[in-house]
Amino acid sequence: MPVAVKKDRRYTYQDYLTWPDEERWELIDGEAYCMSPAPKVKHQRILSKLDYEFNRQLKTCQHFIAPTDVVLDDFNVVQPDLFVVCAKKKITEDNIQGAPDLVVEITSPSTELKDRREKKTLYERFGVKEYIIIFPDREYLERYILKSKKYGPPDIYNWDETLKLRTLRMEMKLWEVFEKEP
Repeated sequence: MPVAVKKDRRYTYQDYLTWPDEERWELIDGEAYCMSPAPKVKHQRILSKLDYEFNRQLKTCQHFIAPTDVVLDDFNVVQPDLFVVCAKKKITEDNIQGAPDLVVEITSPSTELKDRREKKTLYERFGVKEYIIIFPDREYLERYILKSKKYGPPDIYNWDETLKLRTLRMEMKLWEVFEKEP
């Protein structure tokens, strides 16, 4: 489970940059979360399918996959599984500066609570327009849309449905993402 490990103080992005490169961390409100263990095979297969679909369909924006740092501010640095940035000025040589337009997190038993609670709150606060949480073992996803600076109740999509993204002109057949027969 990604656990807040370093607890003796509130950390900043400058602290984060001094930590060993072979370790993956995220900062949420200055609290450091270790990003281990490595994702399971099903997680990576879903990410691979998403990466393919975004490569194939996305025309005007750029998508990225983890590990890429998204620096929201000095106390909040995350590495979403997949995200899309439409404003080129946010893309630097080292990281992304500011909120993506869309974020996808693929949960595991160790990340589900953080993805649904801390990260959802964080993405809402920083203005991520569309937030998707994928539950590989249960083969469904939740999609949150930002309206008036708040996420409403999630739209739920099962593996046998087609997801039309609100912030981008693209859609995904979820049975292909989950590698199932319709």
